[in-house]
Amino acid sequence: MEENIREKLAVLPTQPGCYLMKDKHGTVIYVGKSKLLRNRVRSYFIGANDQKTQRLVREIKDFEYIVTSSEIEALILEMNLIKKYDPKYNVLLKDDKSYPFLKITNERHPRLIITRKVKKDKGKYFGPYPNVLAARETKKLLDRLYPLRKCNNPKGRHCLYYHMHQCLACADDPPSKEDYQKITQEIVSFLNGGHKAIKNDLQEKMLAASEDLNFERAKEFRDMIQHIESVMEQQKMTMNDQVNRDVFHYSYDKGWMCVQVFFIRQGKLIERDISIFPFFDEAQETFISFIGSFYLHHHHPKPKQILVPLATDTELLKELLEVDVHIPMRGRKKELVELAGKNAEIALQEKFSLIERNEERTIRAVESLGEKLHIETPHRIEAFDNSNIQGTDPVSAMVVFVDGKPAKKEYRKYKIKSVEGPDDYETMREVIRRRYTRILKEDAPLPDLILVDGSKGQMSAAIDVLENELGLDIPLCGLAKDDKHRTSELLYGNPPEIVALDRRSQEFYFIQRIQDEVHRFAITFHRQLRGKSAFHSKLDEIEGVGAQRKKTLLTHFKSIKEIEQATIEEITKLGIPKPIAERILQQLSTTN
Repeated sequence: MEENIREKLAVLPTQPGCYLMKDKHGTVIYVGKSKLLRNRVRSYFIGANDQKTQRLVREIKDFEYIVTSSEIEALILEMNLIKKYDPKYNVLLKDDKSYPFLKITNERHPRLIITRKVKKDKGKYFGPYPNVLAARETKKLLDRLYPLRKCNNPKGRHCLYYHMHQCLACADDPPSKEDYQKITQEIVSFLNGGHKAIKNDLQEKMLAASEDLNFERAKEFRDMIQHIESVMEQQKMTMNDQVNRDVFHYSYDKGWMCVQVFFIRQGKLIERDISIFPFFDEAQETFISFIGSFYLHHHHPKPKQILVPLATDTELLKELLEVDVHIPMRGRKKELVELAGKNAEIALQEKFSLIERNEERTIRAVESLGEKLHIETPHRIEAFDNSNIQGTDPVSAMVVFVDGKPAKKEYRKYKIKSVEGPDDYETMREVIRRRYTRILKEDAPLPDLILVDGSKGQMSAAIDVLENELGLDIPLCGLAKDDKHRTSELLYGNPPEIVALDRRSQEFYFIQRIQDEVHRFAITFHRQLRGKSAFHSKLDEIEGVGAQRKKTLLTHFKSIKEIEQATIEEITKLGIPKPIAERILQQLSTTN
């Protein structure tokens, strides 16, 4: 245990608050809260912990804490700190899933659309739906029943949906605002359980059409009835009071938690949500933090009531969310909570083994790689690759892997500025210099290991910049490839030597995955640049000719040669100012 940590543990207060765990770079890697800071923070360093928590503790080199006046303040502060620092071990609060809604827009001719964002724009929102498929099926059904706008055509210019009786906005006599208001009310009624009345009405129309021997129309009504049954009536009834509720329960084992949420809308269980994640605090506190983040950070609409299991701090959640939070003791509500708990337990048992195995395999590969190189576990790895074709459009790319997983937000692309021709070594010098000069200026975290795509030459160039120019001592490896462009050898040391890795080992697969990823990223960037340069012309070199004017000129004249033969008047007719037209003709004539 670090001496500074030992000293801080001795003076921790016995008050509620939040604590921030930091690694050797001073980066916040975990944020937690507690009713009693002293007991909670000490528990990480004193006593037995599971392997996952031990891994977290090994990275902690310092911590700080913030005392709050109440537990509710600690809970709110915890969520705000997680949002600010985005710590890598607070995985449960990073999920940014959003659920689809149906929306009737607030327009002269309203539309029915699917959206994932609920805004205060006077539109009418229905949902959330468990997935976009459920939302699409419901929208498809409503489109057949209610003729809201489907096109942007002016009145009298009929669209396809008009002929299908699904759009009246382009009719010769479009509906009035009052007509649309009536349609909107019918949709609201339909989604609130009124679909049975609609179905009965369609059955009467079907029988009437059949009696009139209009069998084609009767078939249309029959299909609509079947669609209503398939979309609306297959949903299981759970309540008779039509109250919107969310039902939460959880299960945990071996440092992993599964939270199950049932969405009940208009008395129907429409779907569930499952979240499985590792956790490091007390189970009940983690569960409460999850619910708080579920609504406040991920903007799920709050229902009228939330049902939770026994021992949940309902008063804390009521104060935080300002909705009714209830622990049912009997009846159908209790059965729903227990059902959510049973589902959480089953989901955890089904998925836990695979998730944990994959997690441990990846982490073990990273740890084993560190052991092979005789360095500390490389939690953060940065890898570089260069790409060019005979020196044209030279680029370099960098990818970042944190704890064995790609951190794509931290990927970087580099256009090479100072190198002429296909010089891979100087290209590597430039990109290493640019990357770590900036890191030092910004005081950002340094990597634990650097990988460069190449062998001794690329390694030597990178090490020279790191050590002799920047004064950095960071382990660096080279990734050599065979004649089939596959990862062949890992080189390390000065002079570089081959690191003995079993080609069937997880650590070999791991570095192979990194090399493939950085190569893919570099090639993609190079192709993008080549694609842009393929459309380069003499017009790009003329001041005052941007992308739009270039497009206008080439669309009208078809080629550079025709532009050269044009007059000033012909060019100005396209809306191009006379001074720029003169400059275009002058520069095109001088370049020939």
